[in-house]
Amino acid sequence: MRTMRGLLRASGIAAVFAAGYLCGTVLQPAPAEAQVGDLMKKASDMGAGNPLGSAAKLGTTITDMQKNVDGLNQNLKVLNEIKTALGG
Repeated sequence: MRTMRGLLRASGIAAVFAAGYLCGTVLQPAPAEAQVGDLMKKASDMGAGNPLGSAAKLGTTITDMQKNVDGLNQNLKVLNEIKTALGG
């Protein structure tokens, strides 16, 4: 009887966890990156004298640099495909 009660309790906890996990994955809100981007822009508008503004500008610069690197990598991939297609 005691084992059955413990098994039911563990099953109930597992069911609640599974339901919460399922709801969390299905009803996931917009990525936080979009929200952080707006905050970074507001903070960078505060000026260079403000440490938060400086950190925001650094974060924005790093993000822009990463986009440029990703674009260059994509261009290199296309060039390598062309080279392979030409038999090089």
